[in-house]
Amino acid sequence: MTDLPARRLLLVHAHPDDETINNGVTMAKYAAEGALVTLVTCTLGEEGEVIPPELAQLAADRDDTLGEHRIGELASAMAELGVTDHRFLGGAGRYRDSGMMGLVQNEEPDCFWQADLDEAAGHLAEVILDTRPQALVTYDSNGGYGHPDHIQAHRVALRGYELAAGQGHRVARVYETCTPRSVVEAGFRRLAEAGKDFPFGGIAAVDDVPGVVDDDQVTVAVDGTAYADRKTAAMRAHATQIVVDGPFFALSDDLGQPYFSTEYYRQVRGAELPSSASGRGDDLFDPPSGGAA
Repeated sequence: MTDLPARRLLLVHAHPDDETINNGVTMAKYAAEGALVTLVTCTLGEEGEVIPPELAQLAADRDDTLGEHRIGELASAMAELGVTDHRFLGGAGRYRDSGMMGLVQNEEPDCFWQADLDEAAGHLAEVILDTRPQALVTYDSNGGYGHPDHIQAHRVALRGYELAAGQGHRVARVYETCTPRSVVEAGFRRLAEAGKDFPFGGIAAVDDVPGVVDDDQVTVAVDGTAYADRKTAAMRAHATQIVVDGPFFALSDDLGQPYFSTEYYRQVRGAELPSSASGRGDDLFDPPSGGAA
């Protein structure tokens, strides 16, 4: 790409909707501020469960057209967040959703879990060299909650970072998305105390939230309160996967959980960022005086 903006952020996610749930306000904030926000999605999410009964025929065990449908959902979500640079790893449909850990889908030769790591990471390295990001965001080594595609996305992100560094661009900082335990616990207290009927069958537990960490492990907190409405709209765009009710949502398990307008990150590569009075940074990039990489 030519004429790159001064700040450039790359996010690597497994399926459509993961980006909005984990990083929606972050993406909207930086895009609105003029940064280049690039999203790489590794699969089409073909094996996802379908929530709306009227779309049930899309599922993998019926018409198997969910992946194609989710391309449209993702495009709509990105429009809500103001993100204009979205790519599928190796091209749309190159890697198929592997399903939850332990399912027979994990063994399919075209699934992401079975992908050759260097080949898949090579596709990501091409994106890194094209966009030259200073910050890269992905999951932790367990993929947040143990999904094989999330674990593989983590591996591909770190290997792609290494390959790109060997070819001329080292991403300044790599982050894993996370949420501090105290914030998750407070969110569930708000859910329990809301005093209204939700369209959910129950309430999830703290341990159902991916990437929960002890508070002192958080490196950066990005306050995206001003962009919460955009995150809500983007979540609604992923209608086959998410039901939204106010500041709460549920996935196909029909268990309500809070979502957050401040998003949290743990830095795992690169030079340490300046911290704020809270002990955490508030920006994934260097302060403006630091200049662009």
